[in-house]
Amino acid sequence: MTGGHVVGGSNPLAPNITLNINMTSKSINSHPTEEECMKLIEEYEMLPNIISHSIQVKNVSEAIYNNIIDKSHINLELLIASALLHDIAKTKSIQEKDLRHDLTGGKILRDLGFDDIAVIVENHVVFTGFDKEGPLTEKEIIYYADKRVLHDKIVTIHTRVDDLAKRYGLNDKIRQLILDNKKFVLELEAKIQRHMDIDIEESLKDL
Repeated sequence: MTGGHVVGGSNPLAPNITLNINMTSKSINSHPTEEECMKLIEEYEMLPNIISHSIQVKNVSEAIYNNIIDKSHINLELLIASALLHDIAKTKSIQEKDLRHDLTGGKILRDLGFDDIAVIVENHVVFTGFDKEGPLTEKEIIYYADKRVLHDKIVTIHTRVDDLAKRYGLNDKIRQLILDNKKFVLELEAKIQRHMDIDIEESLKDL
């Protein structure tokens, strides 16, 4: 894994999508509803534990959104859809031993016409374009929310990153890159906190 922040045509897995969406006429940046996301989750055969994880990432993302001081920069529909679909390629990646389910997932979503969701999914493992002083983005919230959920449990950043290093650190170099990324996640957390009207931990306590 190189570049960015680590830690994070035809589609060989593409089933017959039966969403109630006109794929030829819809806007390239329209967002599937939660119901449509769940249909995609079913069609792409996401494993039950991955579904539970994705739902909890959605819950964390919504909890953060609900306590943001200025919500004008955040599209809630995009946030929810991205959270639910961020691991859409995880089952395929496990089956094929593909370490970049983020990029595979991005391609799936681009093929479906969801370009803005694809960008977020492509950045939930390797984050690019971080602007410490810029407005808060959906991409940042999803990346952070994913780093707070281990399986379907809310955990600290330290616990989550250590688990990622244990599971995906195939060699010393990759493991160290993952551990070094903890500093970035904490920096991102600080940015999110500055945009919230209550403490992050307070917003997550009931999840």
